[in-house]
Amino acid sequence: QVHPPATGGGSVQAGGSLALSCEGLRDLTGSYCLGWFRQSPGKDREGVASIWTGDDSSFYADSVKGRFIISRDNDYRALYLQMNSLNTYVTAMYYCVESRPASLPSRCRPPFDFNGWGWGQGTQVTVST
Repeated sequence: QVHPPATGGGSVQAGGSLALSCEGLRDLTGSYCLGWFRQSPGKDREGVASIWTGDDSSFYADSVKGRFIISRDNDYRALYLQMNSLNTYVTAMYYCVESRPASLPSRCRPPFDFNGWGWGQGTQVTVST
C-alpha cells in the first residue's frame, strides 16, 4: 500500500504560517481516521490533529489547539493542516496518516494512537526566531 506524501513544509519565522497538504488518499468506505503527526530527531512521534470521517469531528493536541486547523476535501481525497502562529517548538517532520478500515474511533482522539497505520513521506517544518 502506497500512501501519499505530505507537502507544504518549509522554513518560516516564528509567528508565521504554513499550510500542509496530503493528496491522493485512499477512497475508503465507512468511517475512518485521517490525521497528522510529527517527529523530531530523537523524539517520539507526536499526534497533532485528526479527523474522524464518520461525522467529520476534529481533534487536536493541546499544544496546537487554537493555532492549527485540520480539514479534508473528499473530492480531491486530500487532507490539510493550516498552521498559524508558529513557534520553534513545532519544528519537526510532519506526516499525514490514514487509518486502517474498522479502526477504533478512540485511536483518533488525543493522545492519538496512529501505530500500524499508513503514511508516506513527510514534509519538514522549521520555525526560527
